[in-house]
Amino acid sequence: MLLVTAVGELPAGRKAGTASPQTAIGNRQSVMADLIITIDGPAASGKSTAARLLANKLGASFLDTGAMYRAVTLAAMRAGVDLNDEQKLLDVIQKHEFQFSDRSGKMAVCIDGSDVTEVIRGPEVTANARYIAAAPKVRERLVQMQRRFAAGRRKIVTEGRDQGTVAFHDADIKFYLTADLAERAKRRQAELQAKITAGSLDQIQKAIEQRDKSDEDRATGPLKPAEDAIVVDTTNLSIEQVVEKLAKYVREKCSKKT
Repeated sequence: MLLVTAVGELPAGRKAGTASPQTAIGNRQSVMADLIITIDGPAASGKSTAARLLANKLGASFLDTGAMYRAVTLAAMRAGVDLNDEQKLLDVIQKHEFQFSDRSGKMAVCIDGSDVTEVIRGPEVTANARYIAAAPKVRERLVQMQRRFAAGRRKIVTEGRDQGTVAFHDADIKFYLTADLAERAKRRQAELQAKITAGSLDQIQKAIEQRDKSDEDRATGPLKPAEDAIVVDTTNLSIEQVVEKLAKYVREKCSKKT
């Protein structure tokens, strides 16, 4: 049974692990955040860090969609299913309870009540998440999960690759962060070096290039800017400059909601 609940925010009178009408699969959401900000972009463009910091700056909830993909990936790996079998992946989603909560600006993740927030960041899970991203029906389920997470929250900043084009196509303001390939490879290398798992810069750049192509070419939720997205090139900007730039746009366009 798939549930998407926010730990510590269950309605009065309902125990953890029980579904409300708003968490049932297929139910249309009648309540959505008053302010929805989407941030899409390719790998290492800075979108995840920028989204988290922007959410903190605005006092908004942060939705890390990558954590959702990783959670399903981990559950599938633990179940030993064929990651190329879409139906088996759907069965994994149906059989397990997934909980996501915004914990101090970071998305905490539980599967069947067990905290896997750190486990889903492992290299094997990261490598296998592409199978989940490439499965159209699984992506549809994850979009449902993302919308349910946003339901009832006053303000939310969500990041991913199809947030402004698919998940929240009517968001108040949409951003698309980008940076040149060489710069993104350097950023990813620095990130991996901090985890003592870095490869050569050339290997990392090729991996990012392949991921870009895969994301851009898939039939469902391809990586591309929404028609009304504000495109921000982060190549020569610090993360602080990026966040301030985004915040300025939000203040100008959504002043009544911030």
